[in-house]
Amino acid sequence: MLWGGRFTGGQDPLMMELNQSISLDKAFYKQDIAGSIAWAKANHKAGNLSEDELQKIIAGLQEVEREWAEKTFQINKETDEDIHTANERRLSELIGKEVGGKLHTGRSRNEQVAADMRLWLVEQLRQIASWVEDLIKVITQRAEIEIEVCMPGYTHLQRAQPVRWSHWLCSFGNAFASDLERLREVIKRVNRSPLGCGALAGNPFGIDRDFMAKELGFEGLLMNSMAAVGDRKFVLEFLQWAVDLMGNISRMSQDLIIYSTAEFGFVKLADAYSTGSSLMPQKKNPDSLELLRGKSGTIIGQMVGLTCTINSLPTTYNKDLQESLKPMLEGVETVSLSVRILCGVISTLTIHPTNMLKALTPDMLATDLADHLVRKKVPFRETHHISGRVVALAEEKQVPMDKLSHEDLQGVDGRFGEDFEFDFEKSVELRSAKGGTSKASVREQIELLKSMVTS
Repeated sequence: MLWGGRFTGGQDPLMMELNQSISLDKAFYKQDIAGSIAWAKANHKAGNLSEDELQKIIAGLQEVEREWAEKTFQINKETDEDIHTANERRLSELIGKEVGGKLHTGRSRNEQVAADMRLWLVEQLRQIASWVEDLIKVITQRAEIEIEVCMPGYTHLQRAQPVRWSHWLCSFGNAFASDLERLREVIKRVNRSPLGCGALAGNPFGIDRDFMAKELGFEGLLMNSMAAVGDRKFVLEFLQWAVDLMGNISRMSQDLIIYSTAEFGFVKLADAYSTGSSLMPQKKNPDSLELLRGKSGTIIGQMVGLTCTINSLPTTYNKDLQESLKPMLEGVETVSLSVRILCGVISTLTIHPTNMLKALTPDMLATDLADHLVRKKVPFRETHHISGRVVALAEEKQVPMDKLSHEDLQGVDGRFGEDFEFDFEKSVELRSAKGGTSKASVREQIELLKSMVTS
């Protein structure tokens, strides 16, 4: 073991199993090797390594990386408790301990693991950001093409007012755009270098931290060595962001699950994102969306678990922080898969505009009826009451509101003229303020969403 000098007894095998992280952090082999090469260059720059030693270390590390890439790297379960010890052990085997043993000069695994995790997470988050952009693009493309389609809008899961299908799409496009904005901010905060902070107190060998940060593509430094090595809030911030994203994915999935039922019949999922029943041959289940809805709970659990782990830890590094590896790795995997699945669902589903139109009922224009009188200078609080009486009259006569005669409306209030139309298209077009359901308003939303994914 790298730390074994002061120990004389062997470790309990169960303790070795509890202590190891190689099963998880081997995912960072590229980042660990890149960090080690930057470290070697910085030590050469500081005069701690000769040119010949530097070249041997770089060549050896490149060979180690090749073995990982080709899946020929052999993990030694007796010594390789993490990716750092595994790579350094193999390096010394390749170039000799005399030179290989100099790589770790002035370096602690505390800073090393933090650097590996940050480098890996930044790479993954940038990829996730591109997939979120793809999702927004798919949403805007459908919204543009299907802007003519009207459907019921709901509050309390009750039919409320007519809206455009595109307006519903853009409601989630805006939610995902906000997620994308926040993700870009998260990436900036994750992309800070802890290298050169040592175990907790900094580096005594004149290491150039700015040089290493630039070599590795970090956007800056973590400026306090104690804070740098003991920080896993960057993982927690990613998970907190993931909770928001998965919450939006869950809500969109819930809507589409409802809309795909026979009772609604608004949408039909492609076979590629559906499953059947082992008993009932007629079933076509929206399992993709149900799984996405369920994954949101998994992410919440990971976020809460890590919060509890790091909430009251004493200052700087504690081994509890190793528990941040699994939720980070699994969280990235869950989010990456979920965003791509939802993108596939949205891009391939079929909509049924006729069923959407059939679901629109004249009573959904009750607000428009009130607005009609407002345009005749009647106070809205009065028109709201008048429109409610019209709804009640239609229920009493057991007819749709649009089947009431002009005399019926005049009987409720003499200010009703013959110029009111029960017209769903007109209703959505009247809501032309920014953010509304008119074509112009929806197109404005679409263009705004487009600008956010091309910036």
